[in-house]
Amino acid sequence: MGKPTGFLEYTREIAPDVSPLMRIHHWQEFHTPLPDGKLREQTARCMDCGTPFCHTGNTINHMASGCPINNLIPEWNDLVYRGLWKEALDRLHKTNNFPEFTGRVCPAPCEGACVLGIHNPPVTIKNIEHAIIDKGWEEGWVVAAPPATRTGKTVAIVGSGPAGLSAAAQLNKAGHLVTVYERADRPGGLLMYGIPNMKLEKEAVVLRRIQLLEQEGVRFICNTEIGKDLPAATLTQDYDAVVLCTGATRPRDLPIEGRDAQGIYFAMEFLTKNTQAVIDPTQNGQVISAAGKDVVIIGGGDTGTDCVGTSIRHGCTSLTQLEIMPKPPEERAANNPWPEWPKVYRMDYGQEEAAAKFGDDPRAYLCTATKFESDDSGHVKAVHVVDVAWEKDESGRFQLQHVAGSERVIPTQLVLLAMGFLGPEQPLIDALGLEQDGRSNIQAEFEQYTTSIPGVFAAGDCRRGQSLVVWAFNEGRGVARECDRYLMGHTDLP
Repeated sequence: MGKPTGFLEYTREIAPDVSPLMRIHHWQEFHTPLPDGKLREQTARCMDCGTPFCHTGNTINHMASGCPINNLIPEWNDLVYRGLWKEALDRLHKTNNFPEFTGRVCPAPCEGACVLGIHNPPVTIKNIEHAIIDKGWEEGWVVAAPPATRTGKTVAIVGSGPAGLSAAAQLNKAGHLVTVYERADRPGGLLMYGIPNMKLEKEAVVLRRIQLLEQEGVRFICNTEIGKDLPAATLTQDYDAVVLCTGATRPRDLPIEGRDAQGIYFAMEFLTKNTQAVIDPTQNGQVISAAGKDVVIIGGGDTGTDCVGTSIRHGCTSLTQLEIMPKPPEERAANNPWPEWPKVYRMDYGQEEAAAKFGDDPRAYLCTATKFESDDSGHVKAVHVVDVAWEKDESGRFQLQHVAGSERVIPTQLVLLAMGFLGPEQPLIDALGLEQDGRSNIQAEFEQYTTSIPGVFAAGDCRRGQSLVVWAFNEGRGVARECDRYLMGHTDLP
C-alpha cells in the first residue's frame, strides 16, 4: 500500500455532518466532504493486510460480510493515496455501476469486515468511495459510453430500482437494446421514492445517472404497470428476454385491534408521497403530514429511521419508535465476532435528530403494540403497548412473551408501520404463471436467475426477499451476465 504504517499513524476521521438542529429545516443532503489531504490520510490507514476481507461479499450468520459487489477497495485506496483519482474511479466502476448511490446509502458491510477493525476503528471505506465518485462527476470524468456495436437483441426489464438499473447498465454495455418499465412517474424505484431526499438527492444524484443511462441507449417507460397498463404476455412476445426486478414491495401489516382506524399508514406510502412533494411542490396536498402530531413509528431498520427523519422535518410534536428486539450492546458480543456485521448500538441520522430535538433516542426497545385506539371520528388517538421478552420454548426456539404489568398507552395522531416487507406483489407473478419459493419470492437460483419460464429472469428483492441496496446491485449485474449468456450463447460480462 501507499503507506504501510499509515494505520499506526492516523486515526479514523470523517467530516462532521451539518448539525441535527440545522439540517432538520431542509431536505438537502447533510454530509460534508473531507479535504483531499485528510482523505489521503484516511486511505493510508488501509493496511497491507495480506487477505483483505473488506471486498469478499460473503454472507455470515444471515448478514453481509464484506462488499457484496466485490469492490476493489485496497486498490482504489492506494490510488487515492497516490493522488491518482481518475484511476481510482476506473477501478471503482469496474465492480460498481453506481458508486454515488452506495457511497450514500449502503450501510458499509465492507467496514464491518475491515481487518483493521479487529483492534481499531475500521477504514472509512464508504466516505472514500463517496469522495471518488463525486470528484469524478466534478472533473467531468463520468461521461456517457454507448456500446460500439449493437447485437440486435431486445431485453425488457420490469422495475427501475437498484437491481433493474444495474441490469440495464450491464445489458446495454453488452450491446443489447434495453427497455425499462416503471409504474411510477419517474425511474429509480426505491432509490427515487423509497429513500428520502436528504439521504439521496433525486435531481442532483439519481436523475443525473439515469439521464446518463439514457444517453448510453437505455430506454425508460414510466407510468406503465405491467399486467395493468400493458399485458404481461406482451413482454414475452415482443422481447428476446425479460428481466423482473420488481422488488419486495408487499409490506408487513400489524393486524391488531383498531387497525382500521384512520391515520395509520405503511411507511413506504408516507415516504413516497413526501419525496414526490419535495421533487414537485405541486404535490404538497398529497403529503401525509406529521406536522403538529404525536408520531409513533412501529419498526426499525433504515425505513423506520427514514420515517423518523421525515417526521421531524415536518415538525412533529413528539416521536416514539417501537423496536421489538433488545437494545444492542455498545461493543461486539462474543457471539458476534469479526468479520460478521457488528450488531452494536448506534444512532443513525434520524435518531440523532430526534435526540437533538426531543432530548433522547426515540426508540423503545423490547416493546410492541397491542391495540390502536380511535376517537369519535374514527381517527387513531393512541397506541396501547406492552414490553416483551424473548424466551426459549421446549424446542429451543425463542418465543415472544408479554411482560405482565408493563402495559401503557402512548397518545398519537399518526402511526407509521415500518416492519419490513413480505415479498413481491402477486399480480405479475400470476399473470406470467411463475413458480415461487416457500417465502413467496420468484423461484430462481442465485447466480443463475432463471425462472420457470425460459427467457424470463428474476433478480433483486423479488427473488431474494427484502435486502440491502448493494445486494440488489450484485444481483442486477449477475442477472445481466446470465441473460447475456442466454441471448448470445456466451458472455463477457463480469
